[in-house]
Amino acid sequence: MSSRTWSRLRPLLLAALAALLAGCGGTRPAPPAPVVQAPPPTEIRIGLALGGGAAKGFAHIGVIKMLEANGIHVDTVAGTSAGSVVGALYASGMDPFEMQARAVALDESSIRDVRLFSGGLVQGQALQDYVNAQVRQAPIDAMPRPFAAVSTQLETGKRTVFVRGNTGQAVRASSSIPGVFEPVTIGGKHYVDGGIVSPVPVDAARQLGADFVIAVDISNKARGTAPADMLGIVNQSIAIMGQRAGAEELARADVVIRPQVDAIGPADFEQRSAAILAGERAALAALPTIRARLAENSMQRSKAAYQQAVARAREEAERARAECEAQQGTMDKWLRRDACAMR
Repeated sequence: MSSRTWSRLRPLLLAALAALLAGCGGTRPAPPAPVVQAPPPTEIRIGLALGGGAAKGFAHIGVIKMLEANGIHVDTVAGTSAGSVVGALYASGMDPFEMQARAVALDESSIRDVRLFSGGLVQGQALQDYVNAQVRQAPIDAMPRPFAAVSTQLETGKRTVFVRGNTGQAVRASSSIPGVFEPVTIGGKHYVDGGIVSPVPVDAARQLGADFVIAVDISNKARGTAPADMLGIVNQSIAIMGQRAGAEELARADVVIRPQVDAIGPADFEQRSAAILAGERAALAALPTIRARLAENSMQRSKAAYQQAVARAREEAERARAECEAQQGTMDKWLRRDACAMR
């Protein structure tokens, strides 16, 4: 190639090389921003927290019936005391209509085994055997639906959440009302009613992986009068002891359902049908709130996921820009060197 030809081509080659660098750095145009697509909506895991209340616990069955009938699918269940009994049956795969049929047919004497030499306390073994028979001897960790039973460790007063092992024994521990049931010994420790530390186990439901918790509160409320029977006195005493911690925990639920069961005594097993009906009515009344808050929760989760996707896209764009600018520096040096060589 003649020197005259090279002299003509050299400016064109330099211009072409400069154009290759126009995508990075300085005042040159930035590379096109990546397209951020909204991630697919993630399924909300719904947890059910069933509180204690002795015979009032039949209301939980009515709540579950109405939730299922209206398309509210529950993924996890946590229960305290009576709530642990209903929760265990539901977690085992039993549908609410079967639960209702068994509740109506339940003979109270079949779950009450009084031992006179222990002060007339209920031993609780009959309740343990009943629950295990209903769940077909399945341990907690083999349940089709994740389940937790909440109890109180007698030695320390700490909340204990049973998520594995003997289902009936965990329910028995959760339901062992002090002064009525004998404490349950598990692993060298003694356990009593979970209502002392967690009347409605919202936190346990979240521990099971729930994103959205529906709490069912059937606890006794102090109404200015003393209960007439010993079981009522004990139940109200437990409710008073746990009311502050219980109120704080209830505030962490997304929706609280309160069946109108104040007129039902803790030992009024003959009013089980009335309790179930009260649960149905309360759940139906709460459905609009549940749906609205589920929609709000879903929107917030989608927004948060989109913001995370945007942040990741920006990080990738900045990384691409840095790599491009590093390449530009190398090419600029080569271009200047080559331009000098062509003079």
